[in-house]
Amino acid sequence: MLSEQAVPVVRATLPAVGGALDRITERFYGRLFAAHPELLRDLFNRGNQASGEQRQALAGSIAAFAVALVERPDERPDVMLSRIAHKHASLGVTSAQYKTVHEHLFAAIVEVLGDAVTPEVARAWDEVYWLMANALIAVETRLYQQTGVAEGQVWRTMEIAERREETPDTVSFVLRHTDGTPTAAFRPGQYVSVQVTLPDGARQIRQYSLSAAPGHPQWRITVKRVAGDPAGEVSSWLHDHARAGDTVEVSAPFGDLVLPEGESPLLLASAGIGSTPMLAMLDHLAATGSTRPVVVVHADRTPASHAHAAELRRLVDALPHGTLHLWYEEPRDSGALTGRADVTTLDLPADVTAYLCGPLPFLRAVRGDLVGRGVAAADIHYEVFGPDLWLGDES
Repeated sequence: MLSEQAVPVVRATLPAVGGALDRITERFYGRLFAAHPELLRDLFNRGNQASGEQRQALAGSIAAFAVALVERPDERPDVMLSRIAHKHASLGVTSAQYKTVHEHLFAAIVEVLGDAVTPEVARAWDEVYWLMANALIAVETRLYQQTGVAEGQVWRTMEIAERREETPDTVSFVLRHTDGTPTAAFRPGQYVSVQVTLPDGARQIRQYSLSAAPGHPQWRITVKRVAGDPAGEVSSWLHDHARAGDTVEVSAPFGDLVLPEGESPLLLASAGIGSTPMLAMLDHLAATGSTRPVVVVHADRTPASHAHAAELRRLVDALPHGTLHLWYEEPRDSGALTGRADVTTLDLPADVTAYLCGPLPFLRAVRGDLVGRGVAAADIHYEVFGPDLWLGDES
């Protein structure tokens, strides 16, 4: 927790620092990449930097952590810290890099706030930073140890064993080790990072959920081509160039949105490509003969855009107490409902635990509906593909 001296200083300056965080993080990334261009080229997502989403996510996490320190000193925002730490571990982030971040972040704070950053203010916010950084370093160290790798050494070359066109904008890849050894165990719902070398020499990294259950000799990921301006660099490269027999660099599995053990009832709700971690969970439940109640919800644009649709139906049908509810914006005689997913219409067990994955508007709507129905916030878990702009909502 913060020292007694720092608490009133952070509380008094939180509005000023919080109000300037977007400018601070913009200045921070500018300084960081000027001093270390290799970080933008080979570690940070250039698309998220261009859109500003990474800046917003960093600002949100710092603000949420600082608020927690002064308003709830006896609690630690472990949900937020775990999510960030898993993402960092999947990228191979090292403890030494936190010193680099500290240097440029605090220089940016001084540049933006000027004389308001007195020595007392600087000391207090230095405490905030290192409390958060050291908490993350501790979690990341534990993740590396559990994975059996040295700090940051998460990468392994894997071969694409199979490529399959799932929809016009979605491709699945089956991955295997080049030496023929079985793939590592993972928990259903986890993801891996994939690193590819782009035409300009940059080695960009993206995370993709493992979309089939553990226990198979190979892994499977499913990649949706990211449209927009800029378009997704890695997803576009994989769609356009990755073929069976090619190799890619793949991290060990990480991620904390994982299937819980036990027999308690589950709600698995997804939209679009957010179905991929749910497929791994359902595949595992079906393979282990689970009899737990499982309500599955999925929303998509059309039946044709729904990747692994037939597989989803087959897996739910394999569960004796599984039910499937589909919503499409354009159902086209599929038998699905029209519009956005509406969990308020479903018969949910009172002690259900919910797992959500999809775009932010979907997550916010479904979470709000579940809370409105009396599901405890602690029983609603989510995964965001991309920078987590929702971090402060459940810190």
